Order: sequence, then C-alpha cells, then structure tokens
Amino acid sequence: QVQLVESGGGLVQAGESLRLSCAASRLILSRYSMGWFRQAPGKEREFVATLNWNGVGKRYVDSVKGRFTISADNAKNTVYLQMTSLKPEDTAVYFCAAARNPWTLWATISLNEVGYWGQGTQVTVSS
Repeated sequence: QVQLVESGGGLVQAGESLRLSCAASRLILSRYSMGWFRQAPGKEREFVATLNWNGVGKRYVDSVKGRFTISADNAKNTVYLQMTSLKPEDTAVYFCAAARNPWTLWATISLNEVGYWGQGTQVTVSS
C-alpha cells in the first residue's frame, strides 16, 4: 500500500528555518500532484503548498508566500517543504498529501482531492 512518511519537524524559535521531507513508497512521485497541509489545534486542516505532477503551477496559501517553498526530487521519490522566517502562527501538524489519481492537477485543493496522507509531523515555533 502507498505510504507517505514525513520527517523534519521540530521545535524552533521565530525567525528560524526548517525543512520537511516526505518520502513516498509504492507511489511514483512524478505521476502524482503532491502537497503539504497543516492543522493547528482547534482548527481545520488547510492547504499550505501544492505542486502539480508536471512541475507547473506551485501554489501557496497567502500566509506563507515568500517564506515557504515546495519542491520534489523525483529520483529520491521525495517532496520537500522548505520553511523560512517561521512564525508562531505556523505551529501545527504538517501533513504530506498526494492527489487521489495520477496525472491529475490540483483544482480547488480541497481535502476531497487528496487520496493519500502521511502521518504528520509536528512543527512548533516559539516566540
């Protein structure tokens, strides 16, 4: 079965950086649109960044534009989220996600478009 395994979370101070990784198994990354979502305590899960399977059309939630970068290394079958200038409001569990079907582009980036989820990695930013 498909597995998405995140790593790289942790506790950092405001202004610092982290890089999250998501290693995929039994899923060929180059065929799937991928994304990062996050969920803070008491809040709904929201999309953070997405990358289409064809490498075109990266999208970011407004609150992270200019600070976060999504990328993929197809040779390693891994997707990354580079996070810089972290803020306390970035504190959340971050989830890696793959689209439900291969060769499809993200549309509205709703949770319904996600077919596979990772287990999540905690990111905590202290002020």
